[in-house]
Amino acid sequence: MPRQIRFNAFDMNCVAHQSSGLWRHPDDRSRDYNTIEYWTSLAQLLEKGRFDGIFIADVLGTYDVYGGNDEAAIRHGAQVPVNDPVLLVSAMAAVTEHLGFGVTAGTAYEHPYPFARRMTTLDHLTRGRVGWNVVTGYLPSAARNLGNEDQLEHDDRYDHADEYLEVLYKLWEGSWEDDAVVFDRETGVFTDPTKVHHIGHQGKHFTVPGIHISEPSPQRTPVIYQAGASPRGVAFAAGNAEAIFVAAPTREVLKATVGRIRDALEAAGRDRYSARIYTLLTIVTDATPEAAQAKYADYRRYASDEGALVFMSGWMGIDLSQYDLDEPVGNVPSNAIRSVIANYEESAANGETFTVRDIAEGGAIGGLGPTIVGSGEEIADLLQDWVEYTDVDGFNLAYAITPGTFEDIVEHVVPVLQARGVYPTEYADGTLREKLHGRGDRLPEEHRGAGFRVGARAAV
Repeated sequence: MPRQIRFNAFDMNCVAHQSSGLWRHPDDRSRDYNTIEYWTSLAQLLEKGRFDGIFIADVLGTYDVYGGNDEAAIRHGAQVPVNDPVLLVSAMAAVTEHLGFGVTAGTAYEHPYPFARRMTTLDHLTRGRVGWNVVTGYLPSAARNLGNEDQLEHDDRYDHADEYLEVLYKLWEGSWEDDAVVFDRETGVFTDPTKVHHIGHQGKHFTVPGIHISEPSPQRTPVIYQAGASPRGVAFAAGNAEAIFVAAPTREVLKATVGRIRDALEAAGRDRYSARIYTLLTIVTDATPEAAQAKYADYRRYASDEGALVFMSGWMGIDLSQYDLDEPVGNVPSNAIRSVIANYEESAANGETFTVRDIAEGGAIGGLGPTIVGSGEEIADLLQDWVEYTDVDGFNLAYAITPGTFEDIVEHVVPVLQARGVYPTEYADGTLREKLHGRGDRLPEEHRGAGFRVGARAAV
């Protein structure tokens, strides 16, 4: 059977997610981000297209690196205003049966104890279709608004996240035994207290002595998503992630990134393919190549180059307003997303020189990932080539306009891939973890979190 290509939809509870300025397009409906109807109809569309899930990004601060303040971000609607992603999931789950939900939440901004209950609740309500995108945070504005002078240094954030995950694994995996809830009407015992365990965690950052106050959900631990591609981020993902999101400007850079991740998974004692890898991509498509190119030209008229630089400044951790547009990016140290800098450096090493103008124009539609334009047949050819060449599992699809970009993919690209036998025509049964990996609802034994189960914790 040919290798299956997988799709995720990439969205955010805001108006300008990756493609800055496109909210002005007359066909864009992202202004409806604060309505239930927008999200429920989008979820139904994605399930019709057999997407693995919808990955909902989030920030808890403004992009204030560009120009030294957040005025440009506010003016362009660059991920502000933005609402909570978690509250969207129940509504979308109620109108779908199979679609998965990847929710972004940062380890720096909420104590793990209440967060554990929140995710367990979602896993119950979705019948096991929820995942958590683990982010350590990268916006200094978020850190300041929570009482800190700045975010931790890059690698220190991952050290903090390691303990955060340890607490969660103890709560999700090690607090309640599988048969703790007996629901015995005759004896009046709902839960056997001898099968519910205090986790007794006392670490550098957190002290959590008690039990998880929610009973086990279908997956117990939600599917762990992770998007860091720096060396420290890859090491973190190798121990925890079951789905990994990357961004690469070229297929050559992507091939190298995927290879590093698979090597790291193996070095961590896991199978090379124990995590699904999705790369960021924006697709502009239509019935013919000419129509697709005309659509892209139309979108480009609405794109905001300054808005793109607002995003890039935040992602790279450097104020791009201080550079001339034709100045090469060069070797810029960054405390934000190290992989952004690495991608440009690696592309430059392959003979390409990136300027600030290139970053603005290239990122105005699609953000950090490339944008491909063509008919359904042309897009399918490119996707198959990328999967074969890079060993990536699938694509995390950003939009130019919403839901139009996703509607076009479902109409023009998905049927072509299905006809070629490289895209699912039906969903597998089971939880999100089972759908992604086909190995059951629970964490596999070789996963770090499985070591915190009752009876296994002594070995950790």
